[in-house]
Amino acid sequence: MSRSERPHEETTLDDVYEQLETLEETVDTSDERSEVHRTMRLVSRLSHNAAVGKVITGFTRKDKAEAFVGSVVIGLPMVVEDGVFSIGSFLATHPGLLLLHFVFTVGLVVGILYVADFREVQIHNPYFGVVPRRPVWVLLIAFATAAGVMTLWGRITWTEPWVNCCQVSVVFTAMALGGSLGDILPGESEQRVLDDR
Repeated sequence: MSRSERPHEETTLDDVYEQLETLEETVDTSDERSEVHRTMRLVSRLSHNAAVGKVITGFTRKDKAEAFVGSVVIGLPMVVEDGVFSIGSFLATHPGLLLLHFVFTVGLVVGILYVADFREVQIHNPYFGVVPRRPVWVLLIAFATAAGVMTLWGRITWTEPWVNCCQVSVVFTAMALGGSLGDILPGESEQRVLDDR
């Protein structure tokens, strides 16, 4: 069911905000763009209203940035830790344990987002109607950040892709933890900082 086909009472402020972000990318004139920004600021003020529940639903660009920052802050010390390489090499020779490692990481992210009750996070508009967007993006951002930083700093050279990928997976776990916390702790539905572009 598309957003426009949903009953009116199921529409959230995140739906409105996402529609405005889409509209912002399609308008042609500066006057139209200013009007969209003005409307986004009004939605932002409404989201700060105490009458509006502090439930986290959508996953916006701001949330992706928070997940990235959380990944870097928590995972960066792991990038310079030499133990990452021995653990990664061990996992490379034990595929069953590597699979358990990934299951553990996914479980950790899902647990932080939906079970630990740091914040009330609801599944909103899942992929294929089943897969929640938030953990998928947090995991993708964490893995890309881990691979990118380790490559950038010369910690891996990809001469042994399988082993290097396993080594990245160790840093990925720490970054996934940081990304989950970075995403939900600031409060996506409590704060939307909008500039006056």
